[in-house]
Order: sequence, then C-alpha cells, then structure tokens
Amino acid sequence: MSKKFSYIVLAATLVAAIWGCSGIQQAINTGDANIVYEQGLLYYNAEKWRKASMLLETCEPYYRGTSREDTIAFYKARCYFKDRDYMTSSALLDEFRRTYGRSAFIEDAEAMYAISLYNMCPAPERDQSSTQQAIMAISEFISHHPESEQMPIFDEMTKDLTWRLHEKSYINAYTYFKIERYRSAIMAFRNSLKQYPTSHRREDVMYYIVMSCHKYAENSVESKQMDRYMEALDAYYTFVMEFPESKYSKDVEKVAESAKRYIEKNKKEE
Repeated sequence: MSKKFSYIVLAATLVAAIWGCSGIQQAINTGDANIVYEQGLLYYNAEKWRKASMLLETCEPYYRGTSREDTIAFYKARCYFKDRDYMTSSALLDEFRRTYGRSAFIEDAEAMYAISLYNMCPAPERDQSSTQQAIMAISEFISHHPESEQMPIFDEMTKDLTWRLHEKSYINAYTYFKIERYRSAIMAFRNSLKQYPTSHRREDVMYYIVMSCHKYAENSVESKQMDRYMEALDAYYTFVMEFPESKYSKDVEKVAESAKRYIEKNKKEE
C-alpha cells in the first residue's frame, strides 16, 4: 500500500468508525484500492448513496490517470445527487464537465448539474442569481444535447425558472409602489416590461405604470403636474389599447378621468 493511499485509508477508517459502518471499514482495512472500489460499486448499485460515496472518494486518488478516473468521479457525484445534496453534487458535476468533456458520462453529468442548480433555486421573493445560473446550465445542456430524451423536462424547468424571474421583477417594482416611491416604481415597472415583454405579469405591470404615473402626478409640485398628468393619460391609453377588457378597467378609467379633469381645468386657466 502506498503512503498516500494509507493516509486516505486512515481518514476514511475514522469516518467509517464514527458512522458505525462495518462494511465500509472491512473494505478499507484490506488496504486494497480495488476491493474498496468494488465494494463502493456494490453500495452504489444497492442505492446506498452515502456509503458508496465514502468508498469511491477513498479510492478515487488511487485511480487518477487510469480508465476508471472519470467513472469514479461521475459515480461519486451521482451519489450526492441521488442523496439530494445538490450543493455538493453541483460543485462535483461542474468540475466533472470541465475536466472530462469527452467522457461517456458527459450528457448525464451535464443534465444532473443543471437539475442540481434548478433544485437549489429559491422562491421568487428571494434573490434570483442562482436562477440565472440554472437557466444558463439548462441552455448549455440543450445546446450540447439537442436530441436528448430529457428535453421535455428541461423545457418545463426553463418555463418555471423564467416565470420566477418575471415574478421577481414584478415584486421588486411593486415594492416601490407599495412604499409610495412612485417615480422609482414607474422606472422599475417600465424596466420590467422592457426586460420581460412576454411576462405573465404584463397586464399587472402596465396597470401599475398607469397608477404610479397618476400618484406621481398627484404628489408633484404644481409646476410639474401638467406634464405628469399627461404622462399618466398616455400610460392609460397604452394600457386600454392592449387590454380593452381588463379586470382593471374601472380603476384606470377613474385615473383617466382625474387626469383629464386636471388637464382641462389648467388649460383653461392658462
């Protein structure tokens, strides 16, 4: 047994002892990397993911530079994936796809990498940086494996993640409206509309642009009100052209009437 492998065996033996895994200890105590590997495969095929990952990790350094190197790396990563430790599996699978681009396991590795990231994506209320990363990983998988049988699954995941981004954009803009920062709300809603023109929240976004413009005009100094009421009226016309039978029709009609009254009154005074 090499000195390097003996150190790995010692560390794994200590972990196995803590976990009380006699089968793992017996394999490790042989000091034979082949036996450790074979026992790891037995646990892997029996879906004993944690035991399998421990043994595969123990023998992995011994097989570097051999034909088994990518097999062990893939199986180890898949153990964490199947055990739903997506943070670890995503890190291992990312390393795998960068290191073993020509491996027979590359399609499955890239698929599991994307799914791992997908499963870590938060609800729309939280930061969506990881959602962007997951969408990128899914896009790369689709680009690399356009004939994959898993394509329908990834299409659905893309739709779900896109929905989350649209919802997050709406929530961020609506927050400004809720705290009465109407100028910021107008900008945020318009940016949301520009960034996600096909959003499921399009009607809501355009409605709140109308309402924000009106509120902004109401709360402006007199010298600015005419222009801002006219802006509110423009937003209203844009809205009703696209949504003539909207659930918000009554609300936006009231806003339009208010804006028209102000404009007509102040034009006469001029």
